[in-house]
Amino acid sequence: MPTPPLTEKDMRAVVEAYKANGYSKKLAAEAMGMKPGTFDHRFMRAVMAGLDNEIVHSAPAGHQIKGVSTLYNQDGSLRQQWVKTKTDGPSFDEVIEILQGAFDELKGSTPPIPGPAHADADLLNLFALPDLHLGLYAWKEETEANWDLATAQRTIEAAAEKVLGAAPPASLGVILGGGDQLHSDSQDNRTSKSGHALDVDGRFAKVLLATCSLFVRLVELALARHETVIVRVLPGNHDPHTSFALAYFLLAWFRGNDRVQIDADPSLFWWLRHGLVLLGATHGHMAKPNQMPGIMAERRAEDWGQTKFRYCHTFHLHHAQKLMTEGGGVITETHQSPVPKDAWHFGMGYLSGRSLQTITYHKDFGEIARNKVAIV
Repeated sequence: MPTPPLTEKDMRAVVEAYKANGYSKKLAAEAMGMKPGTFDHRFMRAVMAGLDNEIVHSAPAGHQIKGVSTLYNQDGSLRQQWVKTKTDGPSFDEVIEILQGAFDELKGSTPPIPGPAHADADLLNLFALPDLHLGLYAWKEETEANWDLATAQRTIEAAAEKVLGAAPPASLGVILGGGDQLHSDSQDNRTSKSGHALDVDGRFAKVLLATCSLFVRLVELALARHETVIVRVLPGNHDPHTSFALAYFLLAWFRGNDRVQIDADPSLFWWLRHGLVLLGATHGHMAKPNQMPGIMAERRAEDWGQTKFRYCHTFHLHHAQKLMTEGGGVITETHQSPVPKDAWHFGMGYLSGRSLQTITYHKDFGEIARNKVAIV
């Protein structure tokens, strides 16, 4: 539930505490058990609401009173008062306290979600989200499938519930956005590099909000099966900028949840070591799948030397494929997308199935299980 707005009672309480503690915000904050920044924020709201009329103001620290303006009612009672001060402005520390107080009023709105009763400490479940292309529009007369934003949200969430629900309870779950989370990176509805026109359902802001909401829901589903959930959103060629916006949104949303770790690294690559398992990923529009083993060996040399099972995941191509084998030291694969083809890809004759899956890795034995949901 969203944090309720400040009530008049809340604001009057800080005003009364201010008066009762010698017009000292510091002492009033201590008396109410609040952070100074939180008290300042509420007091400012009270002043804006005109609830501090009866205060005989003294100048705050660092200020000098240069005048007072008073407004009276017809019966002569005090109606409102303005105290004019001069200052060089608040100090840096004061600004930090005020900002912290403002954000203390805005807590994450995700309710507490209990984790599994028993989670296997040796397991890691990878939930790869390949090329969701939220906002993509397809018309069945052109592409043999109807698809829009609402359909995408409904279909992807339902598939996620199935694959995450079937995954074994594990200490660690990873939600990996494989890039191209959004179909378009701006209101222009074109790819940013090549300028290809895109068929998009809805305004850009609407699609971005839907994407953020969907990812929040996916994290909530993962929390029910894992003690800790790591989220990483890779940039793709369709969303090179909004992928960062999505990551920062999730970082803010789950900032108060100790069981969620948002990896906001802006790199095109992701790496994670789990015991003897080394995982890597990239979208695939820059570095190609067959390059990933060499990149992993060079950039993660220490992890490479201390692991036995190595896996690289790429996306972008929308179809399932394994390019490297255990004999080469790394298993590299691409993943199917859950979305249908738009008019351009359908016209080009691309063929691929549609699915979502979780892959379970044991820290000592590598991949031990997969759960897959085909989307038809």
